[in-house]
Amino acid sequence: MANVKNLKKDINFVLADIIEAVYLFEVSTSGNPTPETNAIIDEAIASFDSLITKVNQKHVENKKVHFKQINVELEQTANQLIAKINEL
Repeated sequence: MANVKNLKKDINFVLADIIEAVYLFEVSTSGNPTPETNAIIDEAIASFDSLITKVNQKHVENKKVHFKQINVELEQTANQLIAKINEL
């Protein structure tokens, strides 16, 4: 069970750090949210919901492969969101 707990923490921390980076960008530039920053935050929240739903699935054939796939998906999503922040 510790692995599931750590995976949930990783999802929470990674996506929260991305949202925090967007807020820091907003404060350091205009001080106000823009449609682009709001879209990145919305995408991060949607990704969080999707990943947590996948973690909480009960009937999975191979749990080890399932959780590895979620971890890979988290990494890909985080990299995409970071690239979008860097483009701002």
